[in-house]
Amino acid sequence: MEKAIQLKVRKDLDPRQQLTVIKLKGSLISRGYTQIIHILDQDEDYHINTFETAAENRSEAQQYIEAFINAENLADTISIK
Repeated sequence: MEKAIQLKVRKDLDPRQQLTVIKLKGSLISRGYTQIIHILDQDEDYHINTFETAAENRSEAQQYIEAFINAENLADTISIK
């Protein structure tokens, strides 16, 4: 069974933050957590990035995202919704 994970991403990012968010999305794909990430507008300040992952990978993917956010100091930029 597939499980969705949602990321809330600020729209107003500096170039370094933009590159780091792209790096996170690319590593989610390259690590096999998903094949595609959907991006929708939440409001004028945030995007919602949604991707499906296998149920057995959900916890591992969330842990990876949380560690990435902490390591890259992105807590004010991106969060798991």
